[in-house]
Amino acid sequence: MGLYAGILAGNRLQVAMRVDQFDFVLPEERIALRPASPRDSARLLVVDSQGTISHRIVRELPDLLSRGDLLVLNDTKVIAARLRGVRVGRGQSPAKIEVLLHKRLSANAFRAFARPARKLSEGDQLLLGHSLVAHVRRRYDAGEIEVQFVLSDVELDREIATQGEVPLPPYIVGKRSADERDRLDYQTTYARHEGSVAAPTAGLHFTPDLLLHLTERGVESDTVTLHVGAGTFLPVTAADTNAHKMHAEWASLNSNTAARLGAAKAYGGRIVAVGTTSLRTLETASSDDGRILPYAGETDIFITPGYEFKAVDVLLTNFHLPRSTLFMLVSAFCGLEVMHSAYSVAIKEKYRFYSYGDACLLFRPRR
Repeated sequence: MGLYAGILAGNRLQVAMRVDQFDFVLPEERIALRPASPRDSARLLVVDSQGTISHRIVRELPDLLSRGDLLVLNDTKVIAARLRGVRVGRGQSPAKIEVLLHKRLSANAFRAFARPARKLSEGDQLLLGHSLVAHVRRRYDAGEIEVQFVLSDVELDREIATQGEVPLPPYIVGKRSADERDRLDYQTTYARHEGSVAAPTAGLHFTPDLLLHLTERGVESDTVTLHVGAGTFLPVTAADTNAHKMHAEWASLNSNTAARLGAAKAYGGRIVAVGTTSLRTLETASSDDGRILPYAGETDIFITPGYEFKAVDVLLTNFHLPRSTLFMLVSAFCGLEVMHSAYSVAIKEKYRFYSYGDACLLFRPRR
């Protein structure tokens, strides 16, 4: 399938591949603009450890897992990170500006993507939302800026939550505007720690009842945190995977969770990552000998075919964009040919794709 180079990263063989090998054609009508209701009524495409495909419903997840398995959820909380406003001052007419906050730098400063960034210079004053005053402290490449607000800490957080918009992905906002329904729909039911500008979308399928039924089945759950950045929306523009640079995101896994994960593995249980963000956190926190350790810090782990998984046995995830780092990740997990086949079946069977779409349950192939 066109593997043409390999580099050793740490103790893992990373295989460079042409990005076009991760391409596929998705009919536009397969992109979901609203989630399934109720959440756990979404369809679930299952790919078992031998690559066999079957069709289920998310609420049937307890029947697909086993006693002793441990479910790992990302408890990050999406902030209302999209702010619309104007550039003021400079003796010029006000210019309309849209800012997408994506990484907190301090109590009152963020890195952000601005549109149109060409209208901004360092020192410019912005009036965002109804009353948020901010200044452009620095400009970066690719439309990125550092913005510093007059307000800070809890007061700033409260006003952003009130005046900002839910940062829906471009493939949704290109078709409709975010509304009040999205404030609930684009948030997991167990979200706790604010900091994401995109939802960990596999977790959107979970209801309290589903989690209860999993517990009754003997499948426990625990949480990690990875604050999803706007880099998740950025396309891979490089010609091969080795040339792509991931945006760093903040992740944490505490010592109690690490101990529970270790105990589950020791007793033969499987680690089930809910979403690629949970998987990336777990793999970042894992040592080369397979131990899952406490972790707190940034991660820019980029998982492509050739990666040797150390922690995760099963992955629940949504359907991803062509040429995306997430489709590369699932191709590393199950195999590129297997995932192309699974996505072809999903398209033929009219599964709903992307953030508000259906899900797939992937079992790592047996060696």
